[in-house]
Amino acid sequence: MDPEEQELSTDYRYRNYSSVIEKALRNFESSTEWADLISSLGKLNKALQSNLRYSLLPRRLVISKRLAQCLHPALPSGVHLKALETYEIVFKIVGTKWLAKDLFLYSCGLFPLLANAAMSVRPVLLGLYEKYFLPLQKLLLPSLQAFIVGLLPGLEEGSEIYDRLSLGLQRALREQWKREAFQSQSVCPLLLSTRRGVTAHG
Repeated sequence: MDPEEQELSTDYRYRNYSSVIEKALRNFESSTEWADLISSLGKLNKALQSNLRYSLLPRRLVISKRLAQCLHPALPSGVHLKALETYEIVFKIVGTKWLAKDLFLYSCGLFPLLANAAMSVRPVLLGLYEKYFLPLQKLLLPSLQAFIVGLLPGLEEGSEIYDRLSLGLQRALREQWKREAFQSQSVCPLLLSTRRGVTAHG
């Protein structure tokens, strides 16, 4: 257990906050329809915002699992959008420090989404990446390759988000990390080979 988390375990307000979130999470156990998931996400959103003094979220492993489940490709875009709303609430609460530390928890649901996302979902997802992931800068490096792989479905030339990805995100990445760090993760070769493949098949 993280020392900060251990210290908070003695704080009765934090324990109450944890109980509120745990109660909200139990709603997912009885969710059988996609409308139930949207309702459960709404209750979780309210629980998460019930006490904004703590940047260390309790039950964050369960939260991340439930959010990932709500991004399943078989679910409609309405559920995906509601889940992305919850992700943004989480990212606002935890800040850069805890997002970087727990990035693996949230990326398992987010990174595969673009390949199956509806067009209404894609700009919202990219907005989260631009607003919360890119500012992590070097703290994103351990997950950078998986991040880029998750973006590759959007590199199809002629698609609505091609320019936004290729010109916006790639430029931001190059500006925020030194070239040698960027290349050391084998990201540049990956992007170049992908774009050549897209051009060849276009």
